Amino acid sequence: MTAYIIRRLLLLPLILIGVTLIIFSMIWTLGPERLLASYVKSPEALKTPDAAERLIKKYGLDQPMPVMYGKWLLNVLKGDLGYSLVGKAPVAKAIAERFPYTLELALYAFIPVVFVAIWLGITSAVHQNKFIDQFIRVFALIGWSLPDFVFGLLLLWIFYAVLGWFPPGMFSTKFELVLRSPEWHTITHLPTIDALLNGRFDVFVDALKHLVLPVMTISYLWWAYLLRITRSSMLEVLRKDYIRTARAKGVPEKVVINKHAKRNALIPVVTVAGGTVIGLLSGTVIVEAVFSRTGMGRFLATAATQLDYWSIIGGALFYSFILVLGNLIVDVSYAIIDPRIRLH
Repeated sequence: MTAYIIRRLLLLPLILIGVTLIIFSMIWTLGPERLLASYVKSPEALKTPDAAERLIKKYGLDQPMPVMYGKWLLNVLKGDLGYSLVGKAPVAKAIAERFPYTLELALYAFIPVVFVAIWLGITSAVHQNKFIDQFIRVFALIGWSLPDFVFGLLLLWIFYAVLGWFPPGMFSTKFELVLRSPEWHTITHLPTIDALLNGRFDVFVDALKHLVLPVMTISYLWWAYLLRITRSSMLEVLRKDYIRTARAKGVPEKVVINKHAKRNALIPVVTVAGGTVIGLLSGTVIVEAVFSRTGMGRFLATAATQLDYWSIIGGALFYSFILVLGNLIVDVSYAIIDPRIRLH
């Protein structure tokens, strides 16, 4: 397994180069005039008639694509991903400022999304065609049919507009002032964790309250998908001959489910769950927009609408890295769940 992991890690740079080459070549086809928008920070820079042509030559936007890509790749190796017009900062800094918010949301959503969905799927399969199975399937169908912005707005209306329990945004106004004070120490860049490390339990509770609704929205929508995969996989395993044999030998039903059926049923589920976690880390644009959260999904969506090309390429590079590592973890987890699987 160690050799397999090393090989995959050695392939990582080639995969990242391939992804950025594809995206860079697509952006290069837009032409130098449009690419110039990612360099000009103010419209006043193009006041004179020859300003655009002069800036195109200055930044080398009239050069062939391989030359431009080579220069950009060299800058990347130096740690320079370009300048983000949306973030009003270098791309690397803009990503570093926003990804912790997406990471925090993904971490809090991970347990209810994955473990609760798997538990519901297994429960539904074990009690096939009974009331609890029918109830869970209807529950999943509703979640699968609801658009995320509709469910998010519904939660916002009930729990904020009517009850006033869980507000949108990142923090309450009074705590935003605390975060800007000299006494506040940013350590992990994860608001809830930093609040605890700073000894501010009140800030922690406030940040947690702002996480409840987006986590509920993400959880319900992903439950609907993941529990259906789990249920189908579990039903297939429960029909296997070795399950019938175990039951015929008088093995207790709990042992049959937990020891023999569950482990084999989880192999296809791990693939979907791994993709779910990677999807959470990539940022949920609609959820972040509905609940006014500053995360990677919203950042990259804004970059795309405002033609901020270097932010788009930098985001693609960053998430290609996460995707490859995530898939590697999923592959390794197969061997952990089922010892019969060998990675070569």
